[in-house]
Amino acid sequence: MRARLIAVGERMPAWVAEGFAEYRKRLSHDLPLELIELKPGVRGKGRDDARAILDEGAAILAALPRDIHVVALDGRGKTWSSEELAQQLERWRMSGRDLAFLIGGPDGHAPEVLARADQTWSLGPLTLPHMLVRLVLAEQLYRATTLLSGHPYHRA
Repeated sequence: MRARLIAVGERMPAWVAEGFAEYRKRLSHDLPLELIELKPGVRGKGRDDARAILDEGAAILAALPRDIHVVALDGRGKTWSSEELAQQLERWRMSGRDLAFLIGGPDGHAPEVLARADQTWSLGPLTLPHMLVRLVLAEQLYRATTLLSGHPYHRA
């Protein structure tokens, strides 16, 4: 099984990019993780934010392979503990499909993206910068793989 992280936004700060790269490297054997960055929709004075959201949604949907299990990160989604995420990962593995995790733009996902998602996942009630969500996602996926393999990384 392979995973894709499809994220609206470009140019991560160096410390985020380094952290993400570290967890991506750690995941390379158990869950190879590909990052696909998409250009944000145009926002600003005289611009239509709703149009930007729709443009971002269209780009996300275009980046999705046909038969992939889609998990949209969304504040209204289901929260999972690290142990519950590991159980989800095991179920996803058993399904035999690759995974796509979606991070929307600053205004969230377009309705069409949420409709396409097989699941929605919330990292919790805090509002996090989208660049930081990438790092948290990679770390939690790594934690889930170590829980499944019995590695001592997770100490709850």
